[in-house]
Amino acid sequence: MSEDRIIYLDNAATTLPNKDVVALYCELETKIFGNSNSIHKLGINSLNYLNKARESILSSFGVKNYKVYFTSSSTEANNLAIKGYCYKYSNRGKRIITSNIEHPSVLETFKALETEGFDVIYLPVNKDGIIEIESLKNVMNDETILISLMAVNNEIGSINPIKQIAEVVHKYPKANLHVDTTQAIGKIPFNYNDADMFVISGHKIHGLKGCGALIAKQNISFMPLINGGGQEEGFRSGTVAVAHACALAKALKIEMSKKNDISSLHYYLINELKNISGVELNSPENSSKYIVNFSLTEKKASVVVEALSNKGIFVSSVSACNSKKEPLSLTVKNIGKNDILAHNTIRVSLDDENTLEEIKIFISELKKILESIK
Repeated sequence: MSEDRIIYLDNAATTLPNKDVVALYCELETKIFGNSNSIHKLGINSLNYLNKARESILSSFGVKNYKVYFTSSSTEANNLAIKGYCYKYSNRGKRIITSNIEHPSVLETFKALETEGFDVIYLPVNKDGIIEIESLKNVMNDETILISLMAVNNEIGSINPIKQIAEVVHKYPKANLHVDTTQAIGKIPFNYNDADMFVISGHKIHGLKGCGALIAKQNISFMPLINGGGQEEGFRSGTVAVAHACALAKALKIEMSKKNDISSLHYYLINELKNISGVELNSPENSSKYIVNFSLTEKKASVVVEALSNKGIFVSSVSACNSKKEPLSLTVKNIGKNDILAHNTIRVSLDDENTLEEIKIFISELKKILESIK
């Protein structure tokens, strides 16, 4: 393999920005630079671009009667959806529900609300990393105001049955369903109308870092987490980055129009990993084809990830949002695996641009590294 060749298999952490998206951003950042709140022509022109970006995003998702609120990331969008909603509607009830394998931007937000007097329920997941519908039914009550669950788990790729979850949630008039769709967009068939609120992160779909959005039904309101000039209908103050918003809309449109099928890559990777001694798969059978997670039973994952990196092959150990703080994967732990396996996870996250040749090289180099490590 050429020394300057890169095999990038960490797309769940971030993606390479699309050149057309970057070009659009650069053009708009210098040409459409007026403040969209200004009443002069430059401001009105910026506002028109901003409104078109909102319309494009709603069209890409195929939803009506929703609104788009631009944020800096899906982390901020999740915080606004959860905290902003709970603060606004706390007079209706204090029970809020999530699972024990959510992204930190959801789990940590729920933990914060728990210290503020909210009745937080952390649903367990089964061995396939999804919640059981009966377990949700058992904890729903008339005081429940919010359920927040991810569509696709960012570590093992498990897919929650959001349609069935929504049917349960919407039997309770006070309750709304927030879905962290960060890893679902463009990856799995999904009816976004099932969610009352959902989110998008630009850099996960070949867009730019620093842009995201919360999409919520028009009848839902929030207590703002950022106070100021009242932008984004007062829910998210701060001058809106028009170029970022338009770049996000373009990245989404491209992502949602993809027609590539990576199933063959996924199954090749799975089958090869099954035949390697000292490897145990963590991703369930019916998971996202874009994420494959496995544990090493005899070697240290961090050492293997570093060795792969030295060969120009990039994968991750644990989640990028956790890796610097906590070496143990709570997701793998909570699907029933032991501490050894939870400490030694490797995640391969694919993209439509990855090739079979790249996967073959990865498998070959992985085998060599495992054999060479004492």
